[in-house]
Amino acid sequence: MWLKITSNYSPNFNTPKRQKKNIKYIIIHYTGMKNELLALKRLTDINSKVSAHYFIKKNGKILNLVPDLYEAWHAGKSNWKNIVSLNRYSIGIEIQNSGHENFYEKFSDKQMNSIKKLLRFLKKKYRVNFKNILGHSDIAHNRKKDPGEKFPWKELAKVKLAHWHQLNEKELIKYRLKKINFLEEKKFFINLHKIGYTKVQSESPINKKRLLIKAFQRRFRQGLVNGISDQECLILSKNLIKT
Repeated sequence: MWLKITSNYSPNFNTPKRQKKNIKYIIIHYTGMKNELLALKRLTDINSKVSAHYFIKKNGKILNLVPDLYEAWHAGKSNWKNIVSLNRYSIGIEIQNSGHENFYEKFSDKQMNSIKKLLRFLKKKYRVNFKNILGHSDIAHNRKKDPGEKFPWKELAKVKLAHWHQLNEKELIKYRLKKINFLEEKKFFINLHKIGYTKVQSESPINKKRLLIKAFQRRFRQGLVNGISDQECLILSKNLIKT
């Protein structure tokens, strides 16, 4: 595998160096900015207080902004399983995309070729479990949407670079929009917590629940992101625990 990476360092990281064994997660983001020049300027501006380890341009070129063993400032307030503040344990990858607030576009083939090469390299180097390759919205569902429902997680899962279900999608879609009862919804949120998402109760405010459901749907049910749990979501959550 040939992987070309160009250095373009950002001053936004913590010292001292981390131990290699502490890197357990890879977090994928989109920049959410209209063009990559603005995105790169922000990620390397000392006043912005944000960064990532890698930046992938539209043409697929990979830039290294922060050396792997330093803690980049990409995840912010975040949770996954029993981990709080994933910056300490993760490598962050920013992919240029204008995002939901602008003109959210498909990720280019060149970007996807590069992300696959980079993920294979990092996964092997740091022995990262493919289930620990996550999106920003997975770990910060209440404030983030990236990389969003257009990011092809299924494509990555086919080459063991992401977690995905093992269900027949033609059969699964039959359960879309079919209502679930209170006990089934309670089980659904328990399942999400088992997968890794932060804990939310069935009794929680509806807005709080919908943000979590949308994060789950953007990741695993990309055809419809409506923030409403249904039989399809429940079946998906059950299968993901087993896979």
